Amino acid sequence: MSASSERSAPKLTRVVGALAEATGMREAKLNELVRIGDGGLLAEVLRITGDRATLQVFEETMGVALEEPVAREGEPLSIELGPGLLGSVIDGIGRPLSELAALTGDFILPGASAPTLDKTKRVTFTPGLVEGIAVHEGDVLGTVVERGGFEHRILVPPGRQGQVTKFFGGERALSEPIATLADGSSLFLTQRWAVRRPRPIAGRKDASRPFLTGQRVFDFLFPIAEGGTVAVPGGFGTGKTVIEQSLAKYAEADVVVYIGCGERGNEMAEVLHEFARLKDPRHGRPVLDRTVLVVNTSNMPVAARESSVYLGLTIAEYFRDQGYRAAVMADSLSRWAEALREIGSRLQEMPGEEGYPTYLASRAAKLHERAGRVTCLGGPQREGSVTLISAVSPPGGDFSEPVTQSCLRVAGALWALDPELAHQRQFPAVDWHTSYSLYAEAMGQAFDASCDPGWSKARAEIVELLQRDGELREVASVVGPEALEDKDRLLLTAASIAREVVLGQSAFDPNDAYSPPAKTFRLARAALELFEAGKAAITKGAGYADLDLAQARRALAMMRDAPATELDARAAEVSQRIATLWRGGAS
Repeated sequence: MSASSERSAPKLTRVVGALAEATGMREAKLNELVRIGDGGLLAEVLRITGDRATLQVFEETMGVALEEPVAREGEPLSIELGPGLLGSVIDGIGRPLSELAALTGDFILPGASAPTLDKTKRVTFTPGLVEGIAVHEGDVLGTVVERGGFEHRILVPPGRQGQVTKFFGGERALSEPIATLADGSSLFLTQRWAVRRPRPIAGRKDASRPFLTGQRVFDFLFPIAEGGTVAVPGGFGTGKTVIEQSLAKYAEADVVVYIGCGERGNEMAEVLHEFARLKDPRHGRPVLDRTVLVVNTSNMPVAARESSVYLGLTIAEYFRDQGYRAAVMADSLSRWAEALREIGSRLQEMPGEEGYPTYLASRAAKLHERAGRVTCLGGPQREGSVTLISAVSPPGGDFSEPVTQSCLRVAGALWALDPELAHQRQFPAVDWHTSYSLYAEAMGQAFDASCDPGWSKARAEIVELLQRDGELREVASVVGPEALEDKDRLLLTAASIAREVVLGQSAFDPNDAYSPPAKTFRLARAALELFEAGKAAITKGAGYADLDLAQARRALAMMRDAPATELDARAAEVSQRIATLWRGGAS
């Protein structure tokens, strides 16, 4: 090698924390991956000026010295997609943590590398097409049955097409071809995709199908659509992580991608423990069989937090393209935004509000735009969806801070968490006065058709009851509840029952952690019937003290906590209590 070529070889000239600079990078591309130093630390090109490139390092740079070599990878941050993703636990740049633990022990050493998928793993591929057929991007070539009986559909990668000359069915390793095309190229069980680039679709569809969460306050008051987006802001201790975990366990999704972005390591350890032993209430299989966990906890390099969210969305889009309903639980986008702020400050970019980069809102919008219900590429014709539920951790519970506001501008629903409700042991601690859903009307029509024609009417009555309750409680705090009229005291009690029994839920009660729409509606209707019976009794001359509300409340609570096999019997007992609500006569 000549002296001039040695001088032009890429090498480090500056290292500041997770930021580095290298010369000899004139041919590099923006967002291209590189390996820096003798240890081969993974980094990404953020800026190019002449032959000098600014690099974001995804790992700890302690011990890295100047003049160490820089090797270009020739591609942006990408992930291998294929059989074996379900049930895996990977970090923010796609490395499986179990493999890293086997290589380096409990603490990940800088430069450690492991492929997302084990290419030596053998699976059984069943072709779904015949030889000689022409295939196009997105076509389903065949299937692989994965853990729990999940049908993994093998797709023609985007941008590929041709005539299949031969299929290779049966047991195959991930590194072996499953089909050859007329041009001599091969198709494999896996495909690579750059995580920052949305996967292509044939078209978008209207939000017309509910995304069932199993949580009554969400499904009933603030429903979301398949392919919708939700912001879940709340201060410390309001239950954001518990809500995200409950949704990951019980939401009606075929695949769940849970992103632990900057959260505490012990919380992710709890997720792993819970998901491994919890059964999916619909299929009876372990929840982990339909879950991919992307982990970048608070004690891991901050630069990878920013990429972890894109990584999780790419995995969700891959399963969406197979025709499945994918749900992404991002916990939390505040930590993602903090990574942007830290990277921006090291790049000496002009800061915006509270030091966040001025492009925070546009980056948040691009994230949310990757959600949606779509028509997939290729055949046979199929639909898929990505639903994004993102927790936000505003400092001090201040919803006016930039990250929360950026999410609210683009999210279709707001589930605002209230610390006062959390301290009162109300779970989920959703503030029904602040929260909203832009999908409520359309989802109400869907529930009217699929669950009960009275769903929308009951929802409107519960909302009105809670609004009136808020007004009366302000008056009662001044004059005392005993000074109110009997009908107003009844309303306060009915609203309390609606809050605690209909909207409140126990994440630890196996009979109440998941509530199907039919149970949710029956509880809401029973609470409204109790209120109407009380008003009728007062109209006939009964006083508030004459109403046997305590027994009716207890019967409703027992109905809420009853297993499915006893629900009808408990509902009949509630009806009996409502019928005899007034001791002085029938209501």
